[in-house]
Amino acid sequence: MLRYIVYTFRKKLKTRSGETVRLVDLLDEGLKRAEQKLIEKGRDKELTKEQFKAAKENVAYGCIKYADLSHSRTNDYVFSFDKMLDDRGNTAAYLLYAYVRIRSIARNANVSQQKLKEAAIKDKIQLDHEKEWKLAKCLLRFPEIILKCLDDLMLHTLCEYLYETSNTFTEFYDVCYCIEKDRQTGKIVNVNMNRLLLCEATANVIAAGFHLLGIEPLERM
Repeated sequence: MLRYIVYTFRKKLKTRSGETVRLVDLLDEGLKRAEQKLIEKGRDKELTKEQFKAAKENVAYGCIKYADLSHSRTNDYVFSFDKMLDDRGNTAAYLLYAYVRIRSIARNANVSQQKLKEAAIKDKIQLDHEKEWKLAKCLLRFPEIILKCLDDLMLHTLCEYLYETSNTFTEFYDVCYCIEKDRQTGKIVNVNMNRLLLCEATANVIAAGFHLLGIEPLERM
């Protein structure tokens, strides 16, 4: 459950009338702001009505949860909708967008989830580039992070790990091409299955982390 008593300048969050903000009002405000943010990005024109509704709700509720859980439960913190919905930095918005981006890579390569599962079983992943190794090592720390959270009940450790994982993936993706296309025709000429499997593993780790935090990931946003 959310630590509903949040602080702004070391004071309880209150309305102008001096009343403590109710959780339902906080969630409603989150929905309004998430919807506005998505409209600013033009998502209302790219997504179906159902997809837009799901994106709005998942961003709003996910960001509020993450804003609470990403801080140590023993410390107060300054609540900010602007910071919470920022798609840069250690926020749920940033991680949700990162997850959607990672999931889109296999789709753009025309590689189905079934084909990825088959490749993960029968193919041996070969890591050559230093950024591939860095990402793989980061992913392998996931069980260690979970055990630490179970030991001290500090979920902000998991949030910091997911943010680190997303940043490490960006470093990998910036220099390690997963899909090669013909510059003139735009047709796919090569798909690096090893790297696609690293993308899939990264998405799976982030999705598992979301599940533990009570956040619902999206395939499109």
